[in-house]
Amino acid sequence: MICVATWNLWCRHGNWQERQPAIFSTLAALDADIVGLQEASTKDPDQVAQLRSELGYHAAVSPDKEHDRWGIANVIASRWPIISHGWEYLDVGDMPPHRTVLWARINAPVGDLMVYCTHLSHGFDNSELRQRQLAEICELIVAQRGEDSDSYPPILIGDLNAVPESDEIRRLTGLGPAYVARFVTTDAWAQRGEGVGATYSSNNPYVLDSAWPERRLDYVMSGWPRSRPKGNPVSAERFGIEPVNGVVASDHYGVIAELAT
Repeated sequence: MICVATWNLWCRHGNWQERQPAIFSTLAALDADIVGLQEASTKDPDQVAQLRSELGYHAAVSPDKEHDRWGIANVIASRWPIISHGWEYLDVGDMPPHRTVLWARINAPVGDLMVYCTHLSHGFDNSELRQRQLAEICELIVAQRGEDSDSYPPILIGDLNAVPESDEIRRLTGLGPAYVARFVTTDAWAQRGEGVGATYSSNNPYVLDSAWPERRLDYVMSGWPRSRPKGNPVSAERFGIEPVNGVVASDHYGVIAELAT
């Protein structure tokens, strides 16, 4: 099995200094093979440095230091070496460039493994924009995958800011027109999770005044077509729900899934 997780860390918002120990305690206990993080802090505190020094992960980051204006990043952390990595800006309409997709080629026991991490635009009225962003991501995945459908399927993780029944997720999972011909993904929670699985929930003390709580926004997905059983979801659970020393770690709950090898 490959154990894959995704989590939005809420950067330096709220009681961020109190939340840091809770975040790293949770990640240490999780002990996932691969973790995709969104809204990770790269400046005071440098959570990427902590991932490397405290948890022993290899890490890729987007945007890179040259383009990092706000100290907020997407991160792919891996227990196995990262052979290569890169990132691209995503369409954000009239706004300054800030949304990215990060990719990493990982030297895993199953062979080279391609992982993609992203954080899509968040507005309730941004469905069309998120669809354009996912089209760009799917085009990148297919271009990098080429014709080698026998390799381990690509993994897409992130805060997609869209619920499962939205047009953007339906197209991504084959319930609507695919973004790219002959490529869709499997949503691990839809196959193996129990219940609604809200990752943005009014049960979280940071979400009490949300205009739209009880949403599942965070995903672990494996690409299709694929050679069975590679990439098939085996289990899916949420984490980061219980307080650590009285502190809830983030405004999002994370998702961790086991994928078959």
